[in-house]
Amino acid sequence: MKTLESRSLVLLHHHLKALRLPTIGAECEKVAARCAADNHDHLTYLLEVTELELMERERRAAERRLKAARFPVLKSLESFDFTARPSVNRVLVAELARAEFIDRRENVLFVGNPGTGKSHLAIALSAAACARGYRVRFYRVTELVTLLIEARDERSLLGLKARLGKLDLLVLDEFGYVPASKTGAELLFDVISNAYERTSLMVTTNLPFDHWTEVLGSERLTGATLDRLTHRCQIIETQRRVLPAEGRQGQDPQAGRLRGQGTVRRGWRSLRRTHGRRRRDPLACGPGATGFDRPLRQVSTGLHRNRLDCRPTAIVSLFGRYRPSLGEG
Repeated sequence: MKTLESRSLVLLHHHLKALRLPTIGAECEKVAARCAADNHDHLTYLLEVTELELMERERRAAERRLKAARFPVLKSLESFDFTARPSVNRVLVAELARAEFIDRRENVLFVGNPGTGKSHLAIALSAAACARGYRVRFYRVTELVTLLIEARDERSLLGLKARLGKLDLLVLDEFGYVPASKTGAELLFDVISNAYERTSLMVTTNLPFDHWTEVLGSERLTGATLDRLTHRCQIIETQRRVLPAEGRQGQDPQAGRLRGQGTVRRGWRSLRRTHGRRRRDPLACGPGATGFDRPLRQVSTGLHRNRLDCRPTAIVSLFGRYRPSLGEG
């Protein structure tokens, strides 16, 4: 009898291996003994072993997605200090962690000075998206631009674009630290344009919008890039607490006003509701074209490299009659 049981067990393991069910093969004997002791029927036993197999497969798939995303280091929302960055909308971040914005093909833009937690939040939210089954890829902007130029020189650019097009979320980190060449800026814009309403983008930048020409080199290209990024976009500031210039001495630091807290999203919504329609040419330049009525360097004087003022009035002065909606013409 024992010989028959051992032979059946060997055949069972062989069949499970052929069917690629390693977890059932490893746990079937333990689960069978437990079900026999609890007087469970055969269907309950089958349910338990298949649940174990499914959970293990989901765990391994999540690990593969995390590995494919190529994060420089894993971060989590639990390790982010929201008290040190009170300008960060904690409720919005928790909402983004559910990754529903990916299904809606929305973008997320983190704006703030260096060292304010932009990359931390981007990695944490992207890792949460991986855990929910989305395909994510993390790039530093300089790394992606270099890969695009090399792929173009090696005539493999179409293959790289095809791989990027299969992603659910593309993360572009550290936009604004290193200016791109003319070719690199054009290739980067092509990636952003191809992702528009197909793939969600998550971008971290230390530059206010009127300084993006320092990276992309062209006001026309900058306007078109912002047009695609900010359409259906959540903007999160990661600024430090700033006290008013008057009366800083002797004040409680907790009494300081948060510069721009919660105003960026309201500013964009106001622009979408109140400002005029776009022209047909998304790359047009000059008055009335794409809503950029003046050169980017001459507007929004309240936006400085070291002190980011994202009040609605500053955003309006930057974008003029801008209404980010490519569907209108």
